[in-house]
Amino acid sequence: MDKELKKTVGKVVKNVVEHTPEPIKEKVKETVIENGKEMVKDHIQDKANQLTGKMEHARDNFADEVQDKAQGAKEKTQEVLLAAQEKLGKAVEAGKQFQDKISSANNQDKDRTIKSVNSIKTSKDIKSATKIKSARDIKSSNDIKTIVS
Repeated sequence: MDKELKKTVGKVVKNVVEHTPEPIKEKVKETVIENGKEMVKDHIQDKANQLTGKMEHARDNFADEVQDKAQGAKEKTQEVLLAAQEKLGKAVEAGKQFQDKISSANNQDKDRTIKSVNSIKTSKDIKSATKIKSARDIKSSNDIKTIVS
């Protein structure tokens, strides 16, 4: 029955279009064109709104993922820094213990302590040729005091 109804409506529309005067046909065409433009415009706006919604959703998801990964990276970095701090603390403590052992073993002999960079002699500290004792500076047997009674 739907097909018969469509056929009938189609024939009626054709007859109406054929018997309609030209000025009315022009107005109907203009109205149909305007309605068509408006329908296309509405359709495009709906699609644009849907796309905007999807983009906002995707942006929010991406921001959440980036935030989560940044938080994870921050936690891992803190863990690594804490581990490095502990290892460095252990190394410092071991160095102190080593220094204590060496200083306690050589406690009697103070000349054998570990020298720092500042205590190492430089070229300025070495005696020059003018500072070496000459023959007249060396004591002879005459300079030795004897007990006079």
